[in-house]
Amino acid sequence: MPEWLCLIVGVLFLLTGIVIFAIELYGAFHYDYVLNRMHMAAFGDTFGIGVSLLGLMVINGMNFTSLKMLLVILFLWCASPVSSHLISRLEVTTNEELEAHMEVEKE
Repeated sequence: MPEWLCLIVGVLFLLTGIVIFAIELYGAFHYDYVLNRMHMAAFGDTFGIGVSLLGLMVINGMNFTSLKMLLVILFLWCASPVSSHLISRLEVTTNEELEAHMEVEKE
């Protein structure tokens, strides 16, 4: 693969990661309820960092540094959803006013 093509593909991945981070930032400040904010933050952490590191891997080429970046992506894909789930579970079990934030249709 030509070097200029690797650079273009890598930059596109990096720009995509920046857009994902911007969406995460908007969602974290737009929503009022903590679980909605946490969903946006977990989305940005898991997907945004993964896409950004993938872009850096393409730019860097196949070497030991790219392998380490791949391992960071795999670790974040395992750790971020688990930690977000545990924090949201804590919120659900300790929040006494949870039903006020839920949109449940009653028939």
